[in-house]
Amino acid sequence: MDFTDVLKMRRMVRDYLPDPVPPEALRRIVKMVHRAPSAGFSQGHRLIVITDPLIRKQISDLCDPPYAGTLAAGWIAKAPVLIAVCVREASYHEQYTKPERLDEDGNEIEWVVPYWWFDSGSLFVLLQLAAANEGLATGFFGPHEDGLEQILELPDDLGLAGILTLGYAGAAAKPLAVLKKLQLPLEDLVEWR
Repeated sequence: MDFTDVLKMRRMVRDYLPDPVPPEALRRIVKMVHRAPSAGFSQGHRLIVITDPLIRKQISDLCDPPYAGTLAAGWIAKAPVLIAVCVREASYHEQYTKPERLDEDGNEIEWVVPYWWFDSGSLFVLLQLAAANEGLATGFFGPHEDGLEQILELPDDLGLAGILTLGYAGAAAKPLAVLKKLQLPLEDLVEWR
């Protein structure tokens, strides 16, 4: 697919068809973990791919907002794939405590911005674009519920940035033309100097 077309296809959905994602497409999508930027090539990204229906249901039961009677209810469980986007902060510190990375006083740089979280956003967008290239839709929800780390069996050294939902868009997903009409004008979003 042409890159411009991929960008046009990227969107967030809250409705999925039950059709499984082909394993080879899923593998191409998660390979984006190798293409994602990471400060100093720290490679602190970690992904957990969840296709098991029981685990997806556990996550949905815990995290799905109670929109009783709306089309969005149960959207997390409908997605045939969930991808937990995680970060390993220690990977960044390990990279930046190497002698060649220390400041003139022999200290690790001061992390004004925690790039492990910043970089996870870059990975998220790459996963979305790779999914769009495969003709798939994505959604996202944050790690707000207590107990999610236990369901995911996250090791202590990983932080959860959020979970990407992945699958074929269902009938209730807003058409791209509707989303286009809701876009703010470019002049409202970009300032030129």
